Amino acid sequence: MIEITDEQIASWVTHYMWPLFRILGFFAIVPIFGAQTVPMRVRVLLAFVVTVALVPILPPMPDVEGVSLENFITIAHQLGIGLALGFMVMVMFQVFVVAGQAIAMQMGLGFASMMDPSNGVTVAILSQWYVNLVTLIFIAMDGHLVVFQVLIDSFHTMPVGMVGLSQGSLMNIAMMGSWMFASAFVIALPAVTALLIVNLAFGIMTRSAPQLNIFALGFPITMLMGIFITWASFTGVFTMVSELTLDLVPMMRDLELHNG
Repeated sequence: MIEITDEQIASWVTHYMWPLFRILGFFAIVPIFGAQTVPMRVRVLLAFVVTVALVPILPPMPDVEGVSLENFITIAHQLGIGLALGFMVMVMFQVFVVAGQAIAMQMGLGFASMMDPSNGVTVAILSQWYVNLVTLIFIAMDGHLVVFQVLIDSFHTMPVGMVGLSQGSLMNIAMMGSWMFASAFVIALPAVTALLIVNLAFGIMTRSAPQLNIFALGFPITMLMGIFITWASFTGVFTMVSELTLDLVPMMRDLELHNG
């Protein structure tokens, strides 16, 4: 007769629970899977199924008692690592949100906003259009599989234990804010420059022909030019997403645990 002790059950539970919390933290915030339109039960179920499938190929887990302070500390660290990885992917998507808002403000569509169903916040309608387009491109180029592979590799580069992310890794995550604004500036620069030239042309027309009603004429023309420039720039979105993904993956792999 096979006998199963309480220690064995506790060991099995903890060995599945630690990867579950890291994967659950990743799915809780990462775009597409972590959108508010995806019910929490679906995210938890998806994380559980993925955990069951991955545990056999993961490295050995440390032996810690089921109910202990060490166990809760380990759970907190795994949840933080998963949230950090998912947050880095979310920052890449926010690049296009910032770029869309900059272009929309320049072309006069800053007042046109809508609720982003994935994040639950109000963004410019042009930003939402960029997010939808980038999401489709990201899935088409298997970007979700790439970041998921990075999550799996993190169990080898950052083994499960009572150690969290290092200060250098936390600083790199914070510095992704500058990377986000710099990348958004590069994306929005052509459209903003073209719209600036249009506004300068209207300024010259105002000085040369003051009797023209530039406010009634310039607003629709600026908006039409902005829509045309945005449409013309869509051909380069795939390249932008590819380059940002190539920049994102090394930053995710460079995360490391605290050595002290």
